[in-house]
Amino acid sequence: MCSPPPHSPEIIYSWVFNEFPSFVAEDSRRFISQETGNLYISKVQTSDVGSYICLVKNAVTNARVLSPPTPLTLRNDGVMGEYEPKIEVHFPFTVTAAKGTTVKMECFALGNPVPTITWMKVNGYIPSKSRLRKSQAVLEIPNLQLDDAGIYECTAENSRGKNSFRGQLQIFTYPHWVQKLNDTQLDSGSPLQWECKATGKPRPTYRWLKNGVPLLPQSRVDTVNGILAIHSVNQSDAGMYQCLAENKYGAIYASAELKILASPPSFELNQVKKSIIVTKDRGVLIECKPQGSPKPAISWRKGDKAVRANKRIAILPDGSLRILNASKADEGKYICQGVNIFGSAEIIASLSVKEPTRIELTPKRTELTVGESIVLNCKAIHDASLDVTFYWTLKGQPIDFEKEGGHFESIRAQASSADLMIRNILLMHAGRYGCRVQTTADSVSDEAELLVRGPPGPPGVVIVEEITESTATLSWSPATDNHSPISSYNLQARSPFSLGWQTVKTVPEVITGDMESAMAVDLNPWVEYEFRVVATNPIGTGDPSIPSRMIRTNEAVPKTAPSNVSGRSGRRHELVIAWEPVSEEFQNGEGFGYIVAFRPNGTRGWKEKMVTSSEASKFIYRDESVPPLTPFEVKVGVYNNKGDGPFSQIVVICSAEGEPTAAPIDVTATSVSVSEIFVVWKHVKESLGRPQGFEISYWKDTEPEDSVETVRTRGNESFVMLTGLEGNTLYHLTVRAYNGAGYGPPSREASATTKRHPPREPPGNLRWEQQGSQVSLDWEPVRPLANESEVMGYKVFYRQEGHSKGQVIETQKPQAVVPLPEAGVYIIEVRAYSEGGDGTASSQIKVPSYSGGKITSAQSTLHSLSKWSSVTLLLALMLPSSSW
Repeated sequence: MCSPPPHSPEIIYSWVFNEFPSFVAEDSRRFISQETGNLYISKVQTSDVGSYICLVKNAVTNARVLSPPTPLTLRNDGVMGEYEPKIEVHFPFTVTAAKGTTVKMECFALGNPVPTITWMKVNGYIPSKSRLRKSQAVLEIPNLQLDDAGIYECTAENSRGKNSFRGQLQIFTYPHWVQKLNDTQLDSGSPLQWECKATGKPRPTYRWLKNGVPLLPQSRVDTVNGILAIHSVNQSDAGMYQCLAENKYGAIYASAELKILASPPSFELNQVKKSIIVTKDRGVLIECKPQGSPKPAISWRKGDKAVRANKRIAILPDGSLRILNASKADEGKYICQGVNIFGSAEIIASLSVKEPTRIELTPKRTELTVGESIVLNCKAIHDASLDVTFYWTLKGQPIDFEKEGGHFESIRAQASSADLMIRNILLMHAGRYGCRVQTTADSVSDEAELLVRGPPGPPGVVIVEEITESTATLSWSPATDNHSPISSYNLQARSPFSLGWQTVKTVPEVITGDMESAMAVDLNPWVEYEFRVVATNPIGTGDPSIPSRMIRTNEAVPKTAPSNVSGRSGRRHELVIAWEPVSEEFQNGEGFGYIVAFRPNGTRGWKEKMVTSSEASKFIYRDESVPPLTPFEVKVGVYNNKGDGPFSQIVVICSAEGEPTAAPIDVTATSVSVSEIFVVWKHVKESLGRPQGFEISYWKDTEPEDSVETVRTRGNESFVMLTGLEGNTLYHLTVRAYNGAGYGPPSREASATTKRHPPREPPGNLRWEQQGSQVSLDWEPVRPLANESEVMGYKVFYRQEGHSKGQVIETQKPQAVVPLPEAGVYIIEVRAYSEGGDGTASSQIKVPSYSGGKITSAQSTLHSLSKWSSVTLLLALMLPSSSW
């Protein structure tokens, strides 16, 4: 026995065996009831001897409580024999559970041998959603429904016998509203009936409360089965009402407020028009709907006399006054009075009867052609005292003059007429035009019909009835003629190879407007086409139909031979045949390829080779026995899966000439500068293997063979300048001829060493002295470094300022005389030169040239004045330096 302390329902029981955390494991022999916490052992074994402690755990707070230990020992005075099952744990005789919840029913028996537990439902089946837990000692049924209720039986059985227990599972449901109450407003004296309905098991009972107090039956008040009836309500019945539905498992409330209305008549919310205008012989309805509780009684007067009902005049149930076939005699003031127990109220309406309005719309029916214009005139004949307003419609819809692209304009030339101008009319503007005249008394309208002739509409869906290799039989449904008979149809096609839609040839050649089918001819085989039809009438050509589905013409033998058959250069013993491939548009079917036929000139039999690629444009025939430049007759044909097509015209092509066989001779290499070597060679003329050019291979003496660089020449040139080389470096080189067949043998190796770099030091300390029209220069000599070329002399560069071209004077000494023949400023610089080229330039000097005395470099501050006139120069020399 566990004997737990007082607790909330959310308790989990377990048993500790001997010491924590060793727990008793439940099986067919051992069972812990989660209802009582007791531990049951159906058949004790030696292994069960020990100390047992009941552990109670709160599932919400996780708090734990341990019971005092209970020892289990075995008696030594005998052995328990076998006996039939004895059910020690079972569910109650009546189990009640709420719909939608989960129920767990326990059943465990003692016995030797250990009993087996089975379950059944009397007069039914255990729900398939049920689960058996703890070696079938617990039957668990989730999400209970009403049909799960019934008598359940558990049976314990072993070899000595069996025992059973039965109990009833009852399912209850809480009350649930089916119909609630709504807030209600009633006039005093009106009847009230409220009904509330609820479901539940057991069936709910009902009670009524008013303002929180039970509502007792009275002479005017009845309450029966959720229905509240009050025969004649008054102010005392106003309040908050509640309907209570309950069974023994719960109760629910529905609430509503009852308001009792009591007020004198008032017209504040429903004002009658003070002035009503109606046309003669028309009916008029004057409303009278005063507010008030109870509902006011209505009476009418015209002036001082009560209105009496007759064939034309009636007071309707809602209090309104209806007058049929109004005449001038009906004009006057009408007073409506509403009366109830709380008071009365009146309202006055003045009725005027006018002559009816008439309308004239012209022209009534007109036919136009697209692009033309028309004016519709709408004239109103109406009572002079009434203003009129004109409204225009097209096909029953108001015309929006702002959004019609300038096609419509409303013109109001006179007070009683209006014009509708329609400019540049379109097909979409055809239809019935309505003019409505509105006055304060009545509204009249009339319609005119415009038919618009225009180009045809698009023909209906185009269907491909039959397809062959070059024809397609098509049908279509007629186009709308837009009031001008269709004169002809035009058939168009589009394929992946066409530039958009193209008119195709047809049979018959001319498709008249009454025809709905034709045949497109001269189509290309094995090409996907779409077709469409365009209709034409005397006014113009309409929009095309929707394209047909894409369909491919049937296959056929190709009819187009390759063009531009010619030869190409190749290697020795090769015949290279080239052609322009046939476009996919003309291949006419699958499996397209080429047949290449060739034969040496003067022979009879053709040798043929198949080329299976439709995109191929070249075929190479190799035969070691064919000498270079052997002439062949060649033709190229076509084929596909349907058969062989035509061959091209026969052309004569020569086999490849072969690569050059002789190496260039007398190759010489001469160093020109620090980065250039000039190479010259000779070539032995050959009858075959004529070179297209020469290839020069060169490399540094210190680099491996795979670092070779090459330069090519074309034609018969027998020299080349190698550039971009490194200075003071030994280069080796060879020359070989080449053509389309390949390369000839290389020449003997030649070598040359590039010049050393020119001196990097510029001429320094440049001095000059001018005498008349020439200037004398001198500078310090340049001293080259060990790895630089020796100085061979100097170059003096001079030019006039503002000019790009200049002149050069060479000298071996560090001095020179430079002529300055023209007036102006000269820019001068000096470079040393050597076999490696020109060295670094000196800094530039600017020297003026003019007639006068001697000027030296010490006076260079005045040189810029040489640009000025002589007068300006003299003035400048006379001014102090601070004024410059």
